[in-house]
Amino acid sequence: MSDQRPDLSTDVRSDGRSEEAGGPVGDYVLTLSCPDRAGIVHAVTGFLMRHGGDIRESQQFGDPQHGKFFMRIDFRVAASTTAEALRADFATTASEFEMTYELWSASAPYRTLILVSKQQHCLNDLLFRYSTGGLNIAVPAVVSNHLDAEPLVKSHGIEFHHLPVTPDTKASAEAALLQLIDDLGIHLVVLARYMQILSDEVCRRLDGRVINIHHSFLPSFKGAKPYHQAFDRGVKLVGATAHYVTPDLDEGPIIEQDVTRVDHTYTADQLVNAGQDVEAQVLSRAVRWHSQTRVLLNHDRTVVFR
Repeated sequence: MSDQRPDLSTDVRSDGRSEEAGGPVGDYVLTLSCPDRAGIVHAVTGFLMRHGGDIRESQQFGDPQHGKFFMRIDFRVAASTTAEALRADFATTASEFEMTYELWSASAPYRTLILVSKQQHCLNDLLFRYSTGGLNIAVPAVVSNHLDAEPLVKSHGIEFHHLPVTPDTKASAEAALLQLIDDLGIHLVVLARYMQILSDEVCRRLDGRVINIHHSFLPSFKGAKPYHQAFDRGVKLVGATAHYVTPDLDEGPIIEQDVTRVDHTYTADQLVNAGQDVEAQVLSRAVRWHSQTRVLLNHDRTVVFR
């Protein structure tokens, strides 16, 4: 199995309670990737038939460039079982076809830690969607290097952790962050406009588990106030990119992108607002797809089964 996703044989709910994966409906998700060869689909469907599996959704993709096969199946079983038991039975098939795979309860939420700095538009959007059940996540805490977001976070009944970061304290702050991730059993970290660069060590340790959002412009504007730079150049499109974090800054595998059109009538503030709206929407889609295990890594790219 992949070590980049949580083992959710037991669901950990947002209120701290646990229950056997699957529950009364027995709804599970299986994702896999392996070298492409004949017989993969037959073997998977044979496994499902042994358990009386009813396929609710099935998607697959063969990558001819790398000779890899990817598959995602949402299925339901009538008999009482657990994700752990299903994984144990699937292990032989996985070994035969050299699969990297995950199998877990479709209702099991990803325990998600959100990191934010001063800008709160992405954080606000994520917390709203989480509070209304729009995202399959549990948010035990939010971390920030500033205090600006504390009132918003606490209004949702979520723990707020202030971890200031300076050049002198960066190493200790990251150590505290990693300890918090371990203590809270975090599956996914979301950088919701967190304006700090994670060290290479943290990126490697959390490989495939950190999603970042940043603006996308052509031409590219870096540094302070990129939207104001874009306004000064009269751009006609503003956009955003959500991607996994790697040691190569802003160059990790892309999960989602989008753009919106602007024109000469926009003020600088209106352009900023348009860009922030796109950022929030793109990030929420990336988090939703990841938490539904719809995103599979394919070298430096992703396969997204929407």
